[in-house]
Amino acid sequence: MSPPLTPEQLEALRLLDGCTLANAIETFNVRLRNEGFTDGTLRCLFPSLPPIVGYAATIKIRGSAPPTAAGLYAQRTDWWTYVQSLPAPNIIVAQDIASHPGLGALLGQVHFNIQRALGCVGIVTNGAVRSIPTAEALGLQIFAGKVSVSHAYTHIVEFGTPVEVDGLKVHSGELLHGDQHGVQSIPMGLAGQLPAVAARIAAEKQAIIALCQSPEFSLEKLRAAVTND
Repeated sequence: MSPPLTPEQLEALRLLDGCTLANAIETFNVRLRNEGFTDGTLRCLFPSLPPIVGYAATIKIRGSAPPTAAGLYAQRTDWWTYVQSLPAPNIIVAQDIASHPGLGALLGQVHFNIQRALGCVGIVTNGAVRSIPTAEALGLQIFAGKVSVSHAYTHIVEFGTPVEVDGLKVHSGELLHGDQHGVQSIPMGLAGQLPAVAARIAAEKQAIIALCQSPEFSLEKLRAAVTND
């Protein structure tokens, strides 16, 4: 894994909205334009919260069916050590691999507080969450496929392995950005360059917007501005 970014670099990325960040990444042609982001199925539960940036802590969960033996699945705590071993801040990325994803929720009131204490700023899952007011009060952003009232039989199958959630393939420790538009991965090799590129793109867009709102607007000026862009 690449060395973690400085707090200043992380903050510069966090200040970017997701659309401008995606535009900046596209200019480097390091991946196809239909890769590296969620496809829109997940709900951003708190669109008014600011963007989040963090390193992915990956887990796989399952919970729609009971165990074959009597009782419940064992509560695992070893994954907390894994999360704490990653650079902070973290974003939990939980792939529900059950035949009925999201029937029950692993993450709720207690887990939200635990993850916050471990340095987590957000959760991304194709499964379900619950205790929504707790997460909002903690400022913990959530992107989820469902909301559920129950645990059902949800338990952790494995952690630290690659996952795929809503079309986004994520490796442990990968840098992610999320806001009301969705979640995307940030190529670590570009992370330091992206804020400056994003600022340039934003300035170019603003010039076109200003022209469109100007009494001097004309199609000729618009075409010239777009061509220059």
